[in-house]
Amino acid sequence: MYVTFYGAVREVTGSMHLLTTDHDRIILDAGLFQGRRKETGEKNRVIPFDPNMLTNIVLSHAHIDHSGRIPLLTKHNFSGRIVCTRATAAASEYLLLDSAHIQESDANYLNYKTVRSALSKRHNSKGGSKISNRKKRELTKILKKNRHDLNTDMIDELIQTHHLEKIEPLYRIVDADQALELFDGYPYRHPVAIGKDMTCTFYDAGHILGSAFALIRTRQNGREFRVCYTGDIGRFDKPIIKDPTMVFSEEDRQIDLLIMESTYGDRLHEPVQDLKPQLKKIIVETHERGGSVIIPAFAYGRTQELLYTLHELYDEPDVPRMPIYVDSPLATKITRVFGEHPEVYDQETHDAFLKKGKNPFSMDKIHFVGSVEESIALNHETKPHIVLSASGMCEAGRILHHLRYKIHNEKNTVLMVGYQAQNTLGRRILDLGLKYAESGRKGAAPVVRFFNKEYPLNAHVVKLGGFSAHADKNEMLRFLKESNLKIKKIALVHGEEDQILSFADSLKKEGYSVVVPRYGESVEVK
Repeated sequence: MYVTFYGAVREVTGSMHLLTTDHDRIILDAGLFQGRRKETGEKNRVIPFDPNMLTNIVLSHAHIDHSGRIPLLTKHNFSGRIVCTRATAAASEYLLLDSAHIQESDANYLNYKTVRSALSKRHNSKGGSKISNRKKRELTKILKKNRHDLNTDMIDELIQTHHLEKIEPLYRIVDADQALELFDGYPYRHPVAIGKDMTCTFYDAGHILGSAFALIRTRQNGREFRVCYTGDIGRFDKPIIKDPTMVFSEEDRQIDLLIMESTYGDRLHEPVQDLKPQLKKIIVETHERGGSVIIPAFAYGRTQELLYTLHELYDEPDVPRMPIYVDSPLATKITRVFGEHPEVYDQETHDAFLKKGKNPFSMDKIHFVGSVEESIALNHETKPHIVLSASGMCEAGRILHHLRYKIHNEKNTVLMVGYQAQNTLGRRILDLGLKYAESGRKGAAPVVRFFNKEYPLNAHVVKLGGFSAHADKNEMLRFLKESNLKIKKIALVHGEEDQILSFADSLKKEGYSVVVPRYGESVEVK
């Protein structure tokens, strides 16, 4: 049996690993690469194997960097099952359709820009002068149905007429719908057949609602082998969901290969108990400046955790109760999924909210923004408020518009509460903002570029790493040392190269046998 690594290899996004036996080929996750548009676009389109040869997919959790290429596989004739937990199946219904919508919208917008640019150049070449604002408006009127919707039929016709290069989405909504028909959700600790003499048992990973350690058992040549894939490992003592599993069934304890994440391989988070006071301080200081708090937040997990914590803070008497807006249709839907799976909540959530008849994700100050018109109106709101909006790495979605209208104002705060991958806008804002703060905010503010325009980063940028849903170095070591697993070998994935190599060194010093695979490298399970 072999495991070949095709994604999240010495980087964080794009998780995908192929487990091969004499009879079956199982994919562990099929995530999207995220980062620079051109680079990730090319990487996402490459499928390094024939999807038709796959038996099944095992999905650790629904985050797009773990699930986002599944519709691409079904589009290219994968017809097996997608095995996951029940909560992951429920969340994936919204996340994959949203991903497909983004793929289509991005392609449509790029095609719109291509046609508009081509028509402008043709006008310039005829008249010899720069295109006027009036002519720009005329072109826009031709290419748009109204203020917000593109006339895709007209754009496609002009692309064909003028022999322009058309951008095709990675996959479409119809492909996501096709993929969703193949999902099979199962409870934790319930062995599921996924191949010949092969089962998968899910154990709670504590990372996100429905996240799982996938423990795969198979028999070959009279011997039993076990591979445990961690997906993403959660933190301990976090609110809402249970801690990562530490006690595994007796038949699952001897692990021949542990495929383990290493996102924070050389870093420590702030203690979980310190998060509320720090968040309170940020809210109070921003309110005193007369500003708003803008929070790029992943729709799945981070948004719900923030709502939970804000609900707790707003129950205290000395916290300014600014309106809280969740400006993400996806986050609104995912919050409903959380409400439908209280069986995975930890005891703290039951005690603090459910036993008192309270919904942890709802109160009078929380407003879920639906329409585009409501979102646009919120962009222009000047009274102090808090906005939670996707995407968490500021690569797409409504958060970009909130940043566009807010980052130039020093009264406001941009609060980063999640991991910002290299080459994302979120990472640039974080690095530039923290560097500016370290300088005492002296001199001209740094500039960030998005929407083809430069914006001064006058807003305060603050990072709260304790909200991360990923275990830090010590928590990953705690999982290895205190769980009842007996591990023969570890393959490290899902970490930028400096993090993953640092963690590998730490594990070797602890006596573990460790390998850090490269793209396309195989590790034999023996």
